[in-house]
Amino acid sequence: MRGARDRRTVPVPSRFALLFAAQFAALGVLMPFLPAVLKSHGLDARQIALVLATGSAVRLLAAPAVGRGADGFGDARTILVLAAACATATVTGFAWAGGFAALLLVAALHAMVNAPVIPLTDALCLSASRERGFDYGRVRSAGSLAFILAAVAAGQAVEWLGITSIVWLAALCLGLTALSARGLPSLRGARGGRGGFRAPFASAAFRRILPLSALIQGSHALYYGFGTLHWQAAGLSPGVIGLLWAEGVVAEVALFLWGRPLVERLGAPGLALLAAGAGVLRWGVMAETTWLPALAAAQLLHALTFGAQHLAAMRVLGGLPPAQAATAQTLHASLGVGLASGLLTFASGPLYAALGGAGFWAMAGLCALALPLAWRLRRVG
Repeated sequence: MRGARDRRTVPVPSRFALLFAAQFAALGVLMPFLPAVLKSHGLDARQIALVLATGSAVRLLAAPAVGRGADGFGDARTILVLAAACATATVTGFAWAGGFAALLLVAALHAMVNAPVIPLTDALCLSASRERGFDYGRVRSAGSLAFILAAVAAGQAVEWLGITSIVWLAALCLGLTALSARGLPSLRGARGGRGGFRAPFASAAFRRILPLSALIQGSHALYYGFGTLHWQAAGLSPGVIGLLWAEGVVAEVALFLWGRPLVERLGAPGLALLAAGAGVLRWGVMAETTWLPALAAAQLLHALTFGAQHLAAMRVLGGLPPAQAATAQTLHASLGVGLASGLLTFASGPLYAALGGAGFWAMAGLCALALPLAWRLRRVG
């Protein structure tokens, strides 16, 4: 009883902020260092790539399936707790599994249970923000900030405790995710989702936000995969490169924290137009120069290329019926972001090998293609 009373005294936005912080801390710990963990088990580059690709493929299929199940079950919070708890258990397999086959199985299992954690959290947070009137973007900023801090802490942990410490830190963060999800409030009007996977597609705005997210978020693939290598080849030091990456995420956090007036003024169509236009400019700068002041200015645009498009998608998804929320979020995460990002990441290797930094013009082209799609969103947004 006392525990329940204590949870009720914690403001709802703070509960969601803690939940976002825990799950993005797990991502910040694992994403930069998982390849090194796999290498420490004796896997070669081809095997590491296959393990990572298997996880990505499983996530694309698992997230919508679990999201649809959560809407049908009518209790996304319970599904989220179970998914995070299972992810806590499966991630430890990266520490004790031995050999390629075992690690491949661990990657598949972990991806399957972890895939819906962030989309389900977004769905629940958007529902709660509508019901209780708080700012989704400000709460979501806790996740981006936690990602930065966790990545820095993970680097120190590797130096002090060895590469396997990453796995246990990730398990700790995922365990905190499960515990934080247990403290979420129950929400009205989120039961009995019908219509299956097709239901969100009845919304023209949903149909139009999928290709927008695919083009704009997918345009980051070359940056994520080869940005550091490109800057290293230009002679920038690791410290400067780290600051450039951090600057982009800090700009994103600033938008989430203080961008609500902009979000309310522009709505989803205006945010998507802003993100697409910023993408043309950002990737064009990166294609043409490695002059540090220009790069520093371009990195500020991460707030728009990633952050504004994310908020545009959340505006659209938040406008769907609550009983479709989990299905819509997980479909968007898989079809709108995951599939395009995976394919474009795969294509980025040959693109960068052939063109070097000029390959960023292809990413600018993707954002240029998004501009008329964003304008069409105005008709339904």
